[in-house]
Amino acid sequence: MQIRVLGCSGSIGGECRTTAFLLDRDVLIDAGTGVGDLTLEELGAVDHILISHSHLDHILSIGLLADSVMRLRRGREPIQVHALPATIDALRTHIFNGVIWPDFTRLPSAEAPILRLLPFEVGQTIDLGNRRIEVLPAEHTVPAVGFAVLGAPVAKRGAFIYTGDTGPNPALWTRLHGMRIGALVIETAFRDEERQLARVSRHLCPAALGQELARLEHPTNVFITHIKPGEMDAVMTEIAALNSPHRIRALVQGQVIALE
Repeated sequence: MQIRVLGCSGSIGGECRTTAFLLDRDVLIDAGTGVGDLTLEELGAVDHILISHSHLDHILSIGLLADSVMRLRRGREPIQVHALPATIDALRTHIFNGVIWPDFTRLPSAEAPILRLLPFEVGQTIDLGNRRIEVLPAEHTVPAVGFAVLGAPVAKRGAFIYTGDTGPNPALWTRLHGMRIGALVIETAFRDEERQLARVSRHLCPAALGQELARLEHPTNVFITHIKPGEMDAVMTEIAALNSPHRIRALVQGQVIALE
């Protein structure tokens, strides 16, 4: 079992792609612009999409993927899109409305659509074969979540934790208390000089990241995501100055994280 990083940038520019992770071959965790680098065959293998929240940089590729694979997947079950009820409402109202994009929850037919939208709640566990994915709390400007990839295959290395877009999030650390963590992917969208912007947009800056990571019980492999294009060196320099006991690195597009 493995996670392939398709995109981990806070926006686009040059080679930057927005957030998307591929779990094995068939599960997407978020669907930002990084999904567009998959081959048509790889797109056609996706059976599940887990969405952290409704912002465009995390959902942009859902409709495009549906359009690309509709013919390829004829006769197969719909792709299941898992999200909070508020996120599903946003997708129906603002994306799959026939104005911004066709309603692929009713195409090619209402009886056999290419997409099926399925609600989840914080604390729920989604079972996908031998993979268990728990929905974690997040604190953002819209209803949002993170995810923990659990199950027997990751027991030795520890869970894969993705915080999603979030500001300071006490409920997350309460849930992670006592959990063995193999990799923590956490956002840091702004430099410290932009801490006020980080606060109002409910993102993290390095100083806030340091306060969050101090809640972890044991040194952990930490990967930083959602840094804005052109800001990598500045943000990571400020993070290095935290002198954290954790092993902190920037997440890299194309990186593969083994979970077993």
